[in-house]
Amino acid sequence: MTNSSEIQAFRIDIPQPELDDLRARLRNTRWPAAPRVDDWSRGVPTGYLRDLAAYWADEYDWRAEEARLNEIPQYVTEIDGQRIHFLHQESPEPDAVPLVLTHGWPGSPVEFAQVVSRLSNPRAYGGDPADAFHVVVPSLPGYGFSNPIGPAGFNLFAVAGMWAELMSRLGYERFAAHGGDAGAGVTGMLPFVAPGRVIGMHLAAVSASEPFAGPIDTEPLTGTDRIRAEKFNQILEDGLGYLTLQSTRPQTLAYSLNDSPVGQLAWIVEKFAEWTDPAATLPEDAVDKNQLLTNVSLYWFTGSGASSAHAVYDGMAAWRAFAAQQATTSQDGTGSGDGGWGDADADAGSGWGGELAAPPTGVAVFGAETAIRSLIDPAGKIEHWTEYERGGHFAAMEVPDLLTDDLRTFFRPLR
Repeated sequence: MTNSSEIQAFRIDIPQPELDDLRARLRNTRWPAAPRVDDWSRGVPTGYLRDLAAYWADEYDWRAEEARLNEIPQYVTEIDGQRIHFLHQESPEPDAVPLVLTHGWPGSPVEFAQVVSRLSNPRAYGGDPADAFHVVVPSLPGYGFSNPIGPAGFNLFAVAGMWAELMSRLGYERFAAHGGDAGAGVTGMLPFVAPGRVIGMHLAAVSASEPFAGPIDTEPLTGTDRIRAEKFNQILEDGLGYLTLQSTRPQTLAYSLNDSPVGQLAWIVEKFAEWTDPAATLPEDAVDKNQLLTNVSLYWFTGSGASSAHAVYDGMAAWRAFAAQQATTSQDGTGSGDGGWGDADADAGSGWGGELAAPPTGVAVFGAETAIRSLIDPAGKIEHWTEYERGGHFAAMEVPDLLTDDLRTFFRPLR
């Protein structure tokens, strides 16, 4: 495609030889021996992954899932040298508000497949048509069909600028924004790259603190907050291996993810096991198995295991530079030390405006998440904070009804 503002229609159509190659690789996997204790304590169990890989090879129907995704209008464009793929479901309601939804890692626009229609056409689901949205779901650079990563690499602030340009190209001057994980970081930066245009930002999959910041003191906390803090501390102890590897040696990891579909499957499925609703025994108890495999298949067919690892590397490098700059600024006494945002904003997590003017903010905390309001919002500036017992990191897949209702409730008075 040309380096212009042109928007082109796009349709997913994976060539049949690539499907055949995937199935052949799955059937010819060179399996490791099962460890002495074949449970989740050492990673994804061999027995479990064998069964899931067999289902992927012999029962999962990519063509059916591809057709379902293609029911949502899709497009590609180029912004600042970066190819951007996005879903764009316009609402039949004349007063619908534009809404951009941003995924994180290891997600993709597939995450939002169950909520796009709910949000764009609430009337069809027994909802109030006044809550309708024109829904835009871009693929982050390095994810899915937003590949390859452009010459500028991956930077959340730059991605926010791309989203602002994308919404302009679509004719949306004012818009709402939601994001989770890295998408929360992009969403939080949108008001600063598009001042006056964002009517509100809604965040999910927000961490209790930034990675590598050290454990949270649980002593002052009680109830659910203490449970969330204990979980966060446990993640710091044994749950950041994926982040350490992707943020330091992405190319070494890339060879395995790009050559082995079972390796890619294990890399993603582990996070669905750890980050989804605590009540779910297995990942497919929390999310639809076919939707999970569609997300993994998208990573496989587009080589996004490798490219998203490099996106994480770039993002974490930017965060470290940001944190170092803020520490220097604080020591010099020339600034607040957090730029009015909070350091977590520059990683794959969260953050929102402090000293700078920002639109209303909403936060949804689902069952498996670690966000703690007394730590994140001690001044009580966040206008909308909701905690749910169900769901987790992949709320749009796990509890699409709860996420849809929370988005409608938060944005209703802001239209």
